[in-house]
Amino acid sequence: LSAILFEQDNLGEIYDIIDAKDFYLKGHADIFLAMQSCLNSDDPVDIAFVKKHLGAKFDEEVFNSVLTTNSILDIKKYATELKEFSIKRALVKVANQIPSKVNENKPGRDMVDEISSEIYSLVDGVGSGVIKNAKEIVTDLIEELNKQKLAKDHDVVGLDTGFRELNERTKGFKDGDLVIIAARPGMGKTTFVLNLVQKVLDQNLGVVFFSLEMPATQLMLRLLSAKTSINLQNLMTSDMDNDEIERLSNACDMMSQKKLFVYDSGNATIHQVRTQMRKLKSAHPEIKLCVIDYIGLMTNSSAYSDRHLQIAEISRGLKLLARELNLPVVALSQLNRSLESRANKRPMLSDLRESGAIEQDADMVIFIHRPEYYKITEDPNTGDDLRGVAEIIIAKHRNGPTATIELLFKKN
Repeated sequence: LSAILFEQDNLGEIYDIIDAKDFYLKGHADIFLAMQSCLNSDDPVDIAFVKKHLGAKFDEEVFNSVLTTNSILDIKKYATELKEFSIKRALVKVANQIPSKVNENKPGRDMVDEISSEIYSLVDGVGSGVIKNAKEIVTDLIEELNKQKLAKDHDVVGLDTGFRELNERTKGFKDGDLVIIAARPGMGKTTFVLNLVQKVLDQNLGVVFFSLEMPATQLMLRLLSAKTSINLQNLMTSDMDNDEIERLSNACDMMSQKKLFVYDSGNATIHQVRTQMRKLKSAHPEIKLCVIDYIGLMTNSSAYSDRHLQIAEISRGLKLLARELNLPVVALSQLNRSLESRANKRPMLSDLRESGAIEQDADMVIFIHRPEYYKITEDPNTGDDLRGVAEIIIAKHRNGPTATIELLFKKN
């Protein structure tokens, strides 16, 4: 505080490091707030104006103790030290509040999420916000471009999806992005995303999969079926020859070494997803993808009774989680049944089920459409055979073009 009074530019040096609440003595916190008030009012941060902004909170004894303290040179170092003490005091406070919190009339899991959120925000500085100048932004950009140059595939700057043409159109799923993959039931949403998961695992990266529709064992069966090319029904009934059994054994050994984490309780709130992701990401930094299958099965502990508002809160929470943990979050979603009554069954953004907020929050919306599902086996315009064709429709792409990609859909 003395250093700021001596040179007001010092306030700008530590503005993003500490806050008034970081000071142990209330009198010192009041002085810091008054200094911030001077800065925001374009007043000089000097003795006279700080006193003026203190008003009734002016304490002559505390103020004189600041004035008689020798100034310091490395203000950032001292500010960082002050922040360290503040974090430790806050941790003690959170720990002391736990006994009273567990007695509150709230679900236990919500309380765990609330407490973990408080702790995480202390360490990560969530919510403080940092202003970057042009030089810092350009430096960050150059670093990203250098990473891209060193990459094996220069066209992919995000997470490799495993599909060449999809990579070309999207440049990969980028950190901080919320990607919605939507389709009607039976179109192959889960199959598509499991191909993505397998590609990520093959790169020795980690994946967290929130499977709200099927148990973890069924999910693993599908992954093993795709990996070994053994028919899924044969796997489920153990109807395999010796060669298939050997392939399955090798695939099981390989998959057991992968960083795949599956949450399959059947329901999850956005709070539970955040809590689990923070814990896993902290313990396993190699985790680079989070998958939600699917967003419509997520529950909400908020007071909203309207499902549209609940879904809006969930989709916003997933987008914030992607930004917070700096990885792509892929969430599967259903489409409205209304498209079934249309002559043209190809999905549109307005078909997203339950809330337009999903479209708003998503960085990318991808539809899966299989004409063969609707007994359409030939393109009326070109005459092309559409049997076994899956259209991957990029309907929204915040940082790139929209497009339609054709993939082979192999029934198991």
